[in-house]
Amino acid sequence: MQITGMLQGARLLEFVDFPTAEVLGPDATEEAIKSLIERHGAVFVKPVFKGGVGKKGKSGLIGRATDLKTALAEKERLYFAEHRHGNQYAKANGVTFEGAVPATHEVYFSITDSTQFRAPTMTLTHCGGVDIEELDPKLVAQVPFDPLTGLKAFVVANALADIGAPKEVISPLVQQLPKLWELFHDFGMTTLELNPIRMRPDRRGRLTPVACDFKGGFDRDDPRWHRLKLPPHLFAADYSDFEQEINQLRTHQGQSDVYVINDQGTILAPTFGGGANSLVTEMLGDDAIISSDFGGNPPYEKMKSVASICFKHWLRQSNVLFIIGGKSNNTDIFETFRAMADALREHFSEHGPTPLYVVVGRGGPNLVRGMGVVRDTCEALGLPYRLFGFDSAMSEVVDHAREVNEWMKAGGREAIAARLGLTSEAARVA
Repeated sequence: MQITGMLQGARLLEFVDFPTAEVLGPDATEEAIKSLIERHGAVFVKPVFKGGVGKKGKSGLIGRATDLKTALAEKERLYFAEHRHGNQYAKANGVTFEGAVPATHEVYFSITDSTQFRAPTMTLTHCGGVDIEELDPKLVAQVPFDPLTGLKAFVVANALADIGAPKEVISPLVQQLPKLWELFHDFGMTTLELNPIRMRPDRRGRLTPVACDFKGGFDRDDPRWHRLKLPPHLFAADYSDFEQEINQLRTHQGQSDVYVINDQGTILAPTFGGGANSLVTEMLGDDAIISSDFGGNPPYEKMKSVASICFKHWLRQSNVLFIIGGKSNNTDIFETFRAMADALREHFSEHGPTPLYVVVGRGGPNLVRGMGVVRDTCEALGLPYRLFGFDSAMSEVVDHAREVNEWMKAGGREAIAARLGLTSEAARVA
């Protein structure tokens, strides 16, 4: 769950009175754009993307204009720009106009929840405006700090001294950067990155840090982010009906992290736990339809709703329903399995049967009762199944699901369809 750019970033930074570049949104009038150019000498025109997509500058997706005609031409070029970085793809929907900030020094700053230090960690360099990975490590300070005391001024001062930052930038940064901990901590953020912060001189030559780009990551299960009153559409990874429906369940207990990997896949794998999700997603590859984490001890009502949405969108094309997770500490396996079994039964009742093989691997409280519900449901619906308990290696369970999927492609789907009394056309859906 991320937002990037100054359109929303400038508004968030206002909460802690951190200076920002002047920004106009996609609805800016020609008069407003012209006035912005006159005040700042130039504007940068940047596309507005959903979520966090990097390397926009290197892809030529940032325009610069010193007159209104050029600014409008850049707006036309970038308004619906498409961008691909690695396996990420995004399409813009609008642009921002940001007043130029003259500066000699540029600074990179971020706060993240570091798994290395098991603490919030500040990353800081006076050589900003570039990819942090490209810099000499001697020029980058990475400092964990105590979340109980927060980011104190002396932490910033010591870090800047250690990397040999110019003296004229130290005092302004020491005054301004600690404010960002308040934004990070009070609103459920997991990442806050400003790159670049440009050190703008005033009439007396004193430097002021000005944020010129923003990236923020949020823990969507932390209710504190609601205080920011951010538009919900900012956090939709896609416009697909499936992801939109799942995202609406975010207000309830439990997790509902989901991402469509391959809409032509044949293994529907509702997964419980982040570690399980990483392993399953990697091993299933393109056979997986979705990547998901439905852990967090969801109640019956939520788990049934999540399962119903998954089945509605993907069950007809699936060869394997693969319910998989690690050994749970607090998730009630009986409740989650009962909810998914009831959703499967209702789906068959409403939409008719579909050839399917059910594979389950799980461990945790009330496991036997939960698997009993799955067994009874599969037998009542006439579906073949295989259940694995906590003593089975997860990688072996994933391998079994893949083998079942290959068997289904090689004629197993037709065999199950015949067993269910379905036509040969229904068997060829996958």
